[in-house]
Amino acid sequence: MAERIYDAQFSGNAADNYERYFVPAIGGPLAADLVDAAALKTGERVLDVACGTGVVARLAAERVGETGRIAGSDINRSMLEVARSLPAAGVSIEWHEADAESLPHADESFDAVLCQMGLQFVENKLAALREMRRVLAAGGRAVINVPGPAPAPMAAFADALGRHVGARAAAFIHLVFSLHDPGELRELLAAAGFRDTDVRRETKSLRVPPPEEFMWQYIYSTPMAGALAELDPQRRAALERDVCAKWQDHCDDGALMLSVGMTTAIARK
Repeated sequence: MAERIYDAQFSGNAADNYERYFVPAIGGPLAADLVDAAALKTGERVLDVACGTGVVARLAAERVGETGRIAGSDINRSMLEVARSLPAAGVSIEWHEADAESLPHADESFDAVLCQMGLQFVENKLAALREMRRVLAAGGRAVINVPGPAPAPMAAFADALGRHVGARAAAFIHLVFSLHDPGELRELLAAAGFRDTDVRRETKSLRVPPPEEFMWQYIYSTPMAGALAELDPQRRAALERDVCAKWQDHCDDGALMLSVGMTTAIARK
């Protein structure tokens, strides 16, 4: 089954698969929550940091309208190529290839800086937060969300990846859910100079495709794709059997259910 699913669905690169599979199942619903939390207004200037294929930026564009300004930045060129290829309503979006630790924008350029599930991947988180604060106008806000801890299905996934693929593949899953403690996030924002910080924690229920589909969709939407592509068909099939067996207890009418803890922080400059 693993060979059939791979051949049938994953001919594009990770960025194409991310937009095709990850965004509808996970990225889109969480982006809507993040943009709601930001309470954007018509005419505001908004920066989406670690924008990926741009789902947050596109939703923000709808909120600020033609009088607003939207920019998205990401270090991954392939993600930005997909972002540039997609239509956006409201205002046209500026796309920038940039590290979150060194944003290519002038001081006080934006009213809001958004960052969806990206801060955990940044090596120097404090530097990135200081950059977000630098580009914010006085009184502007940063709105950031991060997932974790790993829900049971994803913890089981990481365990299986470690046994069937290797430690590096498992480490990616752990990294995804590595920054979720409200206290840690509050301390980072304070150290970066933010004030009036509000950190909220809630659980988001996500209904994603059946296990044997979602597993490969997730893999081939991430940096794990290269390592998995090198596995022979027998090892891919063994990984699928192992993961899907553990995920059956988390299914509802065939779909895999993920209860993901989301920590959202809103902080002012």
